[in-house]
Amino acid sequence: MPKMKSHSGAKKRFSTTSKGKLKAKQAFARHMMQNKSKKMKRNARGNTILCAADTRIILRSFLPYARKKKTVKLVKRETA
Repeated sequence: MPKMKSHSGAKKRFSTTSKGKLKAKQAFARHMMQNKSKKMKRNARGNTILCAADTRIILRSFLPYARKKKTVKLVKRETA
């Protein structure tokens, strides 16, 4: 079976956190800025965390290798 390919546009737009969430640039900060309030422009700076539903769609469809792997915790049992 061939390797899956990550979506090139999604690789540039999203990055994953250590917990498996997605970071993205805030929307509404590109053009027609004179029509937007100072508060809206200020809030549009920086990054935001995507909601769980959007994260699931992006990771499943566009970034298959960015999905967080489930780790099995080994329980150390003490023998008496």
